[in-house]
Amino acid sequence: MSTNAHVFDVTPENFESDVLQASMQTPILIDFWATWCAPCKALGPLLEKLAAEYNGAFRLAKIDVDANQELAGMFGIRSVPTVALLIDGRPVDGFAGALPEGQLREFLAKHVEPASLIETPDNMQDAVEDTATESAADAVQRIRAEMAARPDDESLKLDLALAQLRAGDFEAARSALDALPANLATDDRAARLRGQLQLAEALDEAPDADTLRQRIERDADDWAARDLLGVRLVLSDAPAEGLDQFLHILRHQRDWNEGLARQRLLAAFQILDDAALVGDYRRRMASTLF
Repeated sequence: MSTNAHVFDVTPENFESDVLQASMQTPILIDFWATWCAPCKALGPLLEKLAAEYNGAFRLAKIDVDANQELAGMFGIRSVPTVALLIDGRPVDGFAGALPEGQLREFLAKHVEPASLIETPDNMQDAVEDTATESAADAVQRIRAEMAARPDDESLKLDLALAQLRAGDFEAARSALDALPANLATDDRAARLRGQLQLAEALDEAPDADTLRQRIERDADDWAARDLLGVRLVLSDAPAEGLDQFLHILRHQRDWNEGLARQRLLAAFQILDDAALVGDYRRRMASTLF
């Protein structure tokens, strides 16, 4: 039995209440598995990790097909692992086989919004407590210890790269990203991390925003100042103003620094969560370039 509060074992006795009825309130992801199944042993920990990360946005129901043949028969399970997603008491999607983490995230994203994206007092307090109790350097050490204990868990390499970025060790973060296996190298989190890394590296020893604005007031063609100001704004609370700086460079000096303004825009698109804003500026970039 998992110690994760969002993961539970299913039997015929609790199937009706904890799966069917519960799915009327919260999506239930069912993992049909078996003790002898090697792919199940690879998939199971990834599903449990995502269940913890989604923090109650869905619950993971584990069904051992050998111990619960009747339940497996109800779903027509022919092979394991097989995963089914129940919403409002009925299956809405599923897949067979062990998918890599990136594809699992894509599967979930079609149906479930992570609870971590929903701001609630409890979530905000948890975030404050997590930040207060673990520094970035501590996170790096913790993840390294987890990697030593679980050497086959490739997803920890991505966690390590993120922790190294937060610790300001850009060289180590880039090395960790470059060493990711193919299935993780194309993961959405890896793409986001590359964007964060590119922008964060640009600010190493960069002037503050006020100094950069003063430079632009003195010389509107100070492309380096516009570039760094754009990075600062994208990484702060004014991303649209930052994107405008990159677009200004693109419109007036598109080849400056080997087309860096376009690279900055693409990196920003990877890290920004505002889909409408990103869509708008993608169109603006395209109209400027073409």
